[in-house]
Amino acid sequence: MDKIRILLCCGAGMSSGFLAQQMRIAAKKMNVVAKIEAKNKNSVQDDVNAIDLLLLGPHLEYVKAEMTQLCEPYHVPVIVIPKEMYAGLDGKGLMELSMEAIKKNKGEFNHG
Repeated sequence: MDKIRILLCCGAGMSSGFLAQQMRIAAKKMNVVAKIEAKNKNSVQDDVNAIDLLLLGPHLEYVKAEMTQLCEPYHVPVIVIPKEMYAGLDGKGLMELSMEAIKKNKGEFNHG
């Protein structure tokens, strides 16, 4: 798999920064080449054409439909981070969830 690009979003882009760091550590241990960034939700429109997955903080569940509509033309899946992964800074678990979503999306896009 080529380098994967994941964007984590929270309100201001700060709280997700800690989780992004944990995901980078997990990706390295999994031998996955990944660019994982944390930004605020207002930057999604600028980055949507250059990402493979959009992760939303649990407190942003209310914008999932809007973000899905924005990301759909670019075939970018949108996932709300499970609260327990977010609160526990579970980079490994979130990296595994992300890889599964990206692989599933690529399969659907290639065969769909």
